[in-house]
Amino acid sequence: EEASRRCKKFVHLDLKGAPPRIGYLIELIQLFADLGANGLLVEYEDMFPYEGELKVLQSTIQPPYSREEIVSIQDAANSRGLEIIPLVQTFGHLEFVLKHEVFRDLREVDYCLGTLNPHRDGGDRLVQDMLQQIMKLHPKSTSLHIGADEVYMLGLGDESKQWLSVPGRSGHQLFLSHVIKVAKGIQESSPNLKLIMWDDMLRSMSPETIKVLSYLVLKMLDYFTFTFPVMLMERYTSAGMSQQWAASSFKGSTTVHTCVTSTQRHVDNHLQWLKVASSLSADIELQGIALTGWQRYDHLSVLCELMPVGLPSLASCLQTLVHGGFTEEAQKKVVKTLGTVDVGDTERLSSRTSCSFAGAKLAELIVKLTSLLESTELRHFQNNMFVRGWFTPYHKQKKTVSPLIAQQIKTQAKMILDAVESQVQEVRGEMCLLYLDSTVQEWVVQHVTPVLEPLHNLLRDTETVLNEMGLCTESIS
Repeated sequence: EEASRRCKKFVHLDLKGAPPRIGYLIELIQLFADLGANGLLVEYEDMFPYEGELKVLQSTIQPPYSREEIVSIQDAANSRGLEIIPLVQTFGHLEFVLKHEVFRDLREVDYCLGTLNPHRDGGDRLVQDMLQQIMKLHPKSTSLHIGADEVYMLGLGDESKQWLSVPGRSGHQLFLSHVIKVAKGIQESSPNLKLIMWDDMLRSMSPETIKVLSYLVLKMLDYFTFTFPVMLMERYTSAGMSQQWAASSFKGSTTVHTCVTSTQRHVDNHLQWLKVASSLSADIELQGIALTGWQRYDHLSVLCELMPVGLPSLASCLQTLVHGGFTEEAQKKVVKTLGTVDVGDTERLSSRTSCSFAGAKLAELIVKLTSLLESTELRHFQNNMFVRGWFTPYHKQKKTVSPLIAQQIKTQAKMILDAVESQVQEVRGEMCLLYLDSTVQEWVVQHVTPVLEPLHNLLRDTETVLNEMGLCTESIS
């Protein structure tokens, strides 16, 4: 328990989706510090103001943070004693780079946008340029996370196949050789920089194989579904890596399209990590834990839970780590700071006096809207008795629809759609205070439009049928 309290607690800021407006981001940093965080693990991806040949990496959907804004993020963190560790992907998850035609020839295989070909000098130069630009704008950062997780399709490119055809070479060596190249490259210009990487690609390797990394990179073991890390951590130690990081999750790891965070699920994950921490041998020096909060599973996937909806979970998870359990004291601190421990507690969330955290109103509206979108009435409207009984494709084809029932379906569908639309407008209004319009639009089109589409289609069908019968004159959009 004492070790867990001493352990550094870093909050992961995943800015590759729904990047908050700078004012809100600085408010969030203050809140993280109030809740017991010691640092930030910041993943910019296309929200970093890359220059020169890399300018093409900047997001075209919303403007990236300016250099001044990135300095202000660091100033806000430093003023509260929070360290910043930038996270830059250097092998897998490079969709934001390799999707560009100019870098297409650096893909390991043409149809996989995430994985870099480890054999091209252009790829090495690209990665080093990214790292140099990021570190130049983070002069106080003493550590850098180089990603290297989920390097899909590695070994399937023509050059890799040729490389692997030499007797004695393996896919493990191919992976390690690139990571070593990246590490040595950045350490030439920043010899004191500590490097961290995800560990998933190393799990099946023997201690002897991994030893080559021991003096270069610290491991970060992730995180949510991974249930037996103690043996693995001991194995890394036997490979000369006694200093290790853990990674947990406070949001963004339930399903790819989840909108509302479950506090209990994520607190349980942290309780599991506390058990792991308490059973580690004295040889393992746990450096800290990064509480991950993915905003997308990868660059091309939909947005998952927005930060305001994840804050009660984050607060509960941080306080669980601070107190060595989700104790009464931990819960009191969360309620004192946020007003609630669970975003699903709509009664508390909607009470302005008890919930005053930054984004509480948006969290409340998203929970309410999600509940309506997931309601049986809406989800299964097409399966109700009137649609299934009197408004099937057969009825429409044979023109044997009952106008009375078509009118009833139309009225019901319109009522539901109007109720949803009114809530969507409220969500939009609140969301655009904290996020850019492009994020608001993306969230609505990804999470609301697909649910309402069948209902809109049904509404149009009823109008068409009633029009054909000469019974409907008003137009339904």
